[in-house]
Amino acid sequence: MENTAIIALGSNIGDRYQTMMQAIEKLTAAADVKLVNTSSVYETDPVGYEDQDVFLNMVIEVKMDLDAFALLDRCLNIELELGRKREIKWGPRTIDLDILTYNQENINHAKLVVPHPRMLERAFVLVPLIEMKPEIKVLGTDKPISASLDELPDREGVRLWKRKNGEDGYEHIES
Repeated sequence: MENTAIIALGSNIGDRYQTMMQAIEKLTAAADVKLVNTSSVYETDPVGYEDQDVFLNMVIEVKMDLDAFALLDRCLNIELELGRKREIKWGPRTIDLDILTYNQENINHAKLVVPHPRMLERAFVLVPLIEMKPEIKVLGTDKPISASLDELPDREGVRLWKRKNGEDGYEHIES
C-alpha cells in the first residue's frame, strides 16, 4: 500500500461512538485500505453552529492503494450510508469524515483541499492528531502543530472520552 492519509471523524447524532466505529469498519472493509493507527476518542463542544449536541471526535491513519479523490468518494459514500444529511453548515451530523492529510501532498481542487484548510484552527482535530502523531509536520507551516494548538482559545472544549488502550482497544474514562 503506497499512500497514507489521516482522516478526522466526528459525530453528534445517535450512538456517536458506534457510528464512528461503523465508519472505520466500512472504510477498511475492502483490501485496498488498511487501518494503521487511531487516536483516543474525545468529546468536544460544537464549533461554528453551537446550538447542537456535543461531538465525539478522533483521528485515524490509513494506508491505501486509493488516490486522494477515490478516498474522498469512499468517505462521502460512507457518510451517506450512515445517514449524513447536510442541512446546516457545521450543523449536527451522524458522521463526518474529513481527509486531513494525504501523503505529504498539497491538493487544491474544487472537490478536495489537502491539507485540510481549517485543521490548524480546530482543537477537536489537533488534540487527537497530536496524541496520535506528535511528530507530524503539516505542509505550508514552519511551526509544529502543537504551537497551533497553543494559540487556540477552544482547547478546553476538548475532553478525553475514551482512551486508546494498547494497539486496538479502548477503555471508558469515567468523569
